[in-house]
Amino acid sequence: MKSQEIISLLEDWNLWHRELDSGIDRDFYIEKLKSLAEDSHIIVITGPRRAGKTFIMRQFAKFLIKQGIPSNCILMINFEDPRFTELNPQMLEKIYNTYLEYLSPKSKVYLFLDEIQAVQNWEKWVLKMHELKKAQIFISGSNAKLLSRELSTLLTGRHLDLTVMPLSFKEFLKFKNSQEANKILLKNFLNEYIEFGGFPEVVLRKNKREILLTYINDIIEKDVIKRYRIRKAEEIKALVRFYLTNFSSPVTNTSVSKFLNISKDTVEKFSSYLEDAFILSFLKRFSFKIKEVEKSARKVYSIDTGLSNTIGFSFTENIGRNAENIVYLELLRMKSEQKQLEIFYWKDIQNREVDFVIKKGRAVEKLIQVCWDIKNPKTLQREIRAIMSASEKLNCNQLFIINADIEDSVNINGKALKIVQLTNFLQNRIEF
Repeated sequence: MKSQEIISLLEDWNLWHRELDSGIDRDFYIEKLKSLAEDSHIIVITGPRRAGKTFIMRQFAKFLIKQGIPSNCILMINFEDPRFTELNPQMLEKIYNTYLEYLSPKSKVYLFLDEIQAVQNWEKWVLKMHELKKAQIFISGSNAKLLSRELSTLLTGRHLDLTVMPLSFKEFLKFKNSQEANKILLKNFLNEYIEFGGFPEVVLRKNKREILLTYINDIIEKDVIKRYRIRKAEEIKALVRFYLTNFSSPVTNTSVSKFLNISKDTVEKFSSYLEDAFILSFLKRFSFKIKEVEKSARKVYSIDTGLSNTIGFSFTENIGRNAENIVYLELLRMKSEQKQLEIFYWKDIQNREVDFVIKKGRAVEKLIQVCWDIKNPKTLQREIRAIMSASEKLNCNQLFIINADIEDSVNINGKALKIVQLTNFLQNRIEF
């Protein structure tokens, strides 16, 4: 590419001469980036495709400009722009030198490299730029394993991580301009959030299912099939359909292998690809014995309920499993803020199950049961029996049942059991 072509392309992605749409500010991530940027490390932003990584980087660039950083000291490159005909370290060097020549930045450069995994052997160039202190570097990518593998080999101890997820319910309400919604409207918004999920564009647009289907296809094709050069595309698509119709359920590689008639090794390999591409997340069963943790069935969750509801059945038929998936995603957000937290599920030999075990250090800190409708006394007693059994065996006294409608606190055998509305948990993380 000629220098003028490079500059023309870069001008479409940068704030040098004009304003660019940066969407609705996602305050949590901006504050996190402010904190991370105080260090000299490379900042690595990962998360599912279309979760908002590009807009968050642009929002942070605008923040820097408001803080007095000249706009020509900020360089943003989107490597998924099809006008980049070749992407390699030599092209990275040419892009950067062309930028220096045309913009002549007079102070520290802030370099944003979006979807960096599109560039072959990018890590050595990034390491050189970091070591020579030529720029404060932010990189983003839609595949956790590829980034972590490359970073771990060359950038160990030199990077800080931030995972961007689809909108939380609080962010969803902000996007709807309805942070102060009344109870009836809040319930309607919750139903919409559960059904269609939290991808920013989906929240703001009308053709939600069509957009979600495009997302699923893009993630599978670009971040899995193309990235790993998979020949058996139909097998991995069948695996995605299976997982997204069996979300919030325990699975084993053996059971999936038998159901889909795919080898166990293939199931294991493809499952890891899907998790690394941020379409799925797996939860291990709690045990004090490490072997039992690794051998037990894992529960599978969708990274966004809109994805599973688009591929699977009507969300109303699976409202309980959807609610559990929503709670799991909120717990993942909490884990990203409190790195010492660990999340498991619990099940005993009588098949009594507790949806979430929250462990901090060596101690089990909280037990959480999710049940959409506990108005039926038999249903409530079933949930109480399971959580009280786990409470005794795991020596944990912070007990919660998250449900659709009821707020209450009951005392059982001297232990306080808090019954919390899902909207209250999602908005306020009561007691969390």
